[in-house]
Amino acid sequence: MGGPGEEHATAPGRGPRVAMLSVHTSPLDQPGTGDAGGMNVYELELARGLARRGAEVEIYTRATSSSQPRVVDAEPGIRVVHVQAGPYEGLDKNDLPGQLCAFTAGVLRAEAHRPPRWYDVVHSHYWLSGQVGWLAAERWDVPLVHTMHTMAKVKNAALAPGDTPEPLGRVVGEEQVVAAADGLVASTREEADDLVAGYGADPDRVHVVAPGVDLAAFAPPPEGTDGRRAARERLGLPTDRPVVLFAGRVQLLKGPDVLVRALGVLADHAAESVPAGAGPRDAAEAWRDGGGPHVPALVVVGGASGRPTAVRELEALAHQVGVSDHLVVRPAAPRETLVEYFRAADVVAVPSHSESFGLVAAEAQAAGVPVVAAAVGGLRTVVQDDVSGVLVPDHSPWTWARVLGDLLGDDARLSRLAGGARRASERFSWDRAAVATLDVYAQAAKVHRTRRPG
Repeated sequence: MGGPGEEHATAPGRGPRVAMLSVHTSPLDQPGTGDAGGMNVYELELARGLARRGAEVEIYTRATSSSQPRVVDAEPGIRVVHVQAGPYEGLDKNDLPGQLCAFTAGVLRAEAHRPPRWYDVVHSHYWLSGQVGWLAAERWDVPLVHTMHTMAKVKNAALAPGDTPEPLGRVVGEEQVVAAADGLVASTREEADDLVAGYGADPDRVHVVAPGVDLAAFAPPPEGTDGRRAARERLGLPTDRPVVLFAGRVQLLKGPDVLVRALGVLADHAAESVPAGAGPRDAAEAWRDGGGPHVPALVVVGGASGRPTAVRELEALAHQVGVSDHLVVRPAAPRETLVEYFRAADVVAVPSHSESFGLVAAEAQAAGVPVVAAAVGGLRTVVQDDVSGVLVPDHSPWTWARVLGDLLGDDARLSRLAGGARRASERFSWDRAAVATLDVYAQAAKVHRTRRPG
C-alpha cells in the first residue's frame, strides 16, 4: 500500500478494478426467494455493464454451502468470490452482523495475495456490506461507493401491519456507512432526498443512477400472436379469466396479502352479480361485457422470505377469505420463465409497502404488461400513472379491488396501458447505469483524495 499522500488512480489503458461487496446474498442466487431479490439482479447486471466498458469486477459474497467453489468466473470481467464467514446454513440476515468481522477478514486476506493497490474502488451493496466496505476501503486507501437498496428508517416509517421494525443496530450501521462513503448511489431522486434528510448525507456525495432493464430479455410477445393465451397454456395457468401476477418474495413488506384480501372483496361482489349456476366461462364473459367485478386468478411466483411459513400463511389467508380456488402459487422462476409469466398476465401487481426502485415493475412493463403498483418509493418513478399502469394511493383491499376490477373490465384501457408500459421501460438501461456508475467512481475518487488525512 502507498502512503497517505500517494495518488491512486486507474492506470491508463484499463478500466477500474472494482471490489463489489454483497455479504448477505449472492448475485448468482435465484431472485424471488429467501433474501434474493432485485438487489441480486442489480449487482449482476451492473457488473455486466461495467465489464462491457473494460472494468474488472470481483464480487465478494458469503459462502452458504460447502459445495460452492471458492471462486467462480461468472462471465468475462466478472468473478464471484465466496467468503467463508460463519456456518453455511442456519443464519438469516439478522444473524449476519455477528459474522462481519469474519467476512471482512476473508476479503482482506483475498486481496493480500494481489499486488499492492490492486483495486481502484470498493462498491458495497446494502448496509451489511457497507460496514465491510468501510474498513476495506480505508485499509486499501481507495474510495468507498455505497448503494443502500433499502433503508431502515424508510422501511420503519411504512411498516406493513404485523411486520417487525428494523433494529436500532441497523439504523446506526447505516448512518455510519453514509458518513464513511465517498459516494452514495440512489436509484431515484426520492431515495436521494431520503439519504440527505434521513441520514444527513452530504448532497454532493449523493448521485442518482437509475437501474436498468434487459429490454432484449424482457420483451412483449411477437405482434400478431396470441402471446398471452400461448404463455398461459405453456405454464398451465387459467385461460378462462383474467390473471393478476405477483412476482417476488412472499413477505409482508411486499404486500401479497393485500392482493389476496382484494380478491376476497372481488369474490364477495361476484357472488352478488353472477347468476346462480354460472360457470367460469360465464364469469369471464361478464368481465369482457362490463358485467361487474368477477374474480381473476392471482398467480404468485416466488418463495418465502423472512418466515419459512410465509407461503403457507398466504394460502391460509386465501382459504380464510374464500378465494383458495383463485390463488395459484409457483416457485421463483429464472428469467426466461419469468418473462413467460409476465406475458401470461393481464396485469402485474406490486403492492409493496416500501420499494427503493421496483425492478419487477420495470421488467413487467418491458414485457408490455401494465403494472398496478402502490404509490410508494421508487414505484412512483418506474410506473407512470395512467400511462404505463396505475398507482394505488393506499393498501386497502377495497381500494385494490376497485382498481383491479375497473382495469380488468376495460379492454381499451388495458391495451393503451400495455403500449405505454413498453415505452416507459425504455427509459431504463443497464448500459446507461454502468456509464453513470463509472462517473460516480471517478467523482468518489476526487472526494476520497480531499478527505485523506494529512
